Amino acid sequence: MTRRSITKRAAVVAATAVIAVGTFTAGVSLAGSDSDSGSKPSKKQIAALFDGWNAALQTGDSDKVADLYAKDAVLLPTVSNQVRTDRAEIVDYFDHFLENKPVGKKIDTIVEVLDSNSAIDAGVYEFTLTDPETGKKRVVEARYSYAYEKIDGDWLIVNHHSSAMPES
Repeated sequence: MTRRSITKRAAVVAATAVIAVGTFTAGVSLAGSDSDSGSKPSKKQIAALFDGWNAALQTGDSDKVADLYAKDAVLLPTVSNQVRTDRAEIVDYFDHFLENKPVGKKIDTIVEVLDSNSAIDAGVYEFTLTDPETGKKRVVEARYSYAYEKIDGDWLIVNHHSSAMPES
């Protein structure tokens, strides 16, 4: 068991489920830094964590992407049926996903700041993917949720769910 309590983790997962079925508002822009570790971050600061994650995707380095996830994070990825529950599995997923040179863009987002050390960002995003063999681009729209916790001063993803839109 990690230092995060079962109760807190359950609350974050429950809040993610509640937010995931809510109404989403228009996208949020880049944010400033969270310099005061005791104060709650702004919704804008939490929304901007996606931009860092998306920038890590652009490096093509699955280890850099995996660095943004907590040691015991859970990833329910868009294009894999396997639930990823440790760093090696998360790296493996991104090894394959990054072959398509994904570029993400938020379409709709809602952020819920739970306290000074935990927050949820959920909504709809799209990825432009490039077929590595043909160079043909396609856009995939998906629902997402990120549950974040501040661990040792860094905001890390503890739970990430992404699934293609059922209408697509």
